[in-house]
Amino acid sequence: MTKAELIEKMSKESKISKAAAGKALDSFMDGVTKALKKKDGKVTLVGFGTFQKTRRKARKGRNPQTGNPIKIKAKNVVKFKPGKKLKDAV
Repeated sequence: MTKAELIEKMSKESKISKAAAGKALDSFMDGVTKALKKKDGKVTLVGFGTFQKTRRKARKGRNPQTGNPIKIKAKNVVKFKPGKKLKDAV
């Protein structure tokens, strides 16, 4: 499902305009992004799941074209853990 399709579905089910649904979705995504930028970033939506920021350690990898070893830098990544209702639905 694309963002446009999601906005259309939100618009129909909530009986609001597509513009309002788009603003609501943008606001939600912005809120989640800001929460995850914080030091202990975590967003929990009961029944749906949890978005959590974790730190991935630096590690060694291998260039697939040449086979040479390379260093992969440490970085922050976002992990999603689905909630019970979402697991049961899927």
